[in-house]
Amino acid sequence: MVNWKEKVLEREEQLLDDLKQLISIPSVLDESLATGEAPFGPEPKRALDWLLEEGRKAGFSVKNIDNMAGHIEMGEGDELLGILCHVDVVPAGGNWTYGPFDGTVKDGKLFGRGAIDDKGPTIAAWHAMKLVKEAGIPLNKRVRLIIGTDEESGFRCVRRYFEKEEMPTIGFAPDADFPIINAEKGIASLVFTQNMRIQDGQLLAFESGSRTNMVPDQARAVIGIGISKIKDQFASFLDTHDYGGSIVGDENGTTVLINGKSAHAMEPNNGVNAAYVLATFLNRIFEDGQSKDFTQFIIDAFGNETRGSYLGLAFNDHISGDTTLNAGIVSFTPEQGGQVHVSMRYSVTYPFEEKIATCNDRLKDTAFTMEVKSNSKPHHVDANDPFIKTLQEIYTSYTGEEAELLAIGGGTYARVLQKGVAFGMLFPGRDDVAHQADEYVYIEDLLKATAIYTEAISRLATNKEEGEHE
Repeated sequence: MVNWKEKVLEREEQLLDDLKQLISIPSVLDESLATGEAPFGPEPKRALDWLLEEGRKAGFSVKNIDNMAGHIEMGEGDELLGILCHVDVVPAGGNWTYGPFDGTVKDGKLFGRGAIDDKGPTIAAWHAMKLVKEAGIPLNKRVRLIIGTDEESGFRCVRRYFEKEEMPTIGFAPDADFPIINAEKGIASLVFTQNMRIQDGQLLAFESGSRTNMVPDQARAVIGIGISKIKDQFASFLDTHDYGGSIVGDENGTTVLINGKSAHAMEPNNGVNAAYVLATFLNRIFEDGQSKDFTQFIIDAFGNETRGSYLGLAFNDHISGDTTLNAGIVSFTPEQGGQVHVSMRYSVTYPFEEKIATCNDRLKDTAFTMEVKSNSKPHHVDANDPFIKTLQEIYTSYTGEEAELLAIGGGTYARVLQKGVAFGMLFPGRDDVAHQADEYVYIEDLLKATAIYTEAISRLATNKEEGEHE
């Protein structure tokens, strides 16, 4: 039996160097620069090209699918093991201690946007494939590292990929938590739009957030109220708010800025929604009218709690827990009124149509209406499936810990597989810093995960039936 832990330690320097190179590519979606050759902008394509070229240089079979996705393949057989990764990242945001695209190593960590979501796990899986190939292990399944470039903004990459390529027999996505995530909540995009009322001249502009899958860490408003009337109130308000802000203006109008704390939309309570904080302040100084309708709705629907109780959307089940709502993009202009773009992560057994109808009924008493813009249904693999059992055995053998099954509100590529799970690489007890400033991966975790993925590939791609082993 090969000692994969030793093999991984021998290539630590190469692993870190590859991860630094991939992190150095700022592969954020840029629709403004999108072309046929670079459908999500030049940087996501550059990250894809880099990894595919690494596959070519290492002697693997490589394929690019319309510059949206691609794969690196080895092995033979009718069955296919898929490992789904992505090389796109969310925007860096502000407040970084180290350069978000520098790949700084310090105190046993490697810092950078994508270090844990999902460039670190991608490099771990890629090196795991290389280790299996170099060891000469005879495979009776093909193994594909499937690489997407639009995971953070809608999965367009893998949708196109599976329009043209076969569905894996089994697969995993190293893009979440260890031990094993066999249940993923549904993800719906909801847009709340304010019904028009007579402009009251109080709120002239409001903007917060750029992605529904992130808690917005900054909010800005322009108001038609002189700075002298609210300056003292704002200073007092900031004294009770840990994340700070600023105020500038004159007697004709004022611009107010509030900072919050970013977090992943799967658990909004891990962050501080700057839009809600700013709405809370503005609500105290506004008189009744269109502007106060807007701020009051933000507070009622998304500020006091994140579970959707006010909107009639709350639900919980034993498989996947609470339904959560994240108001990720919030905007207002006097001409168009307010809009709130929400990512709802709903439980596996959620009665979707019934809940949406309840929400629409409750909104009749507010200044807002709601539209479902998109809906990705929940994903679940039975706990007793042999594929699950094999992964549990591997995880336990490498960590000495029980491989309990988890459910998440995040959406990984596992949900596009017929039989797939999310498998790492955030270990239990580690802080989830995905989408946050100073995102990092522990180097020891990167190495341990690489060994686990190597064992998983060697087991799953040599067994005649997933779960069967000597």
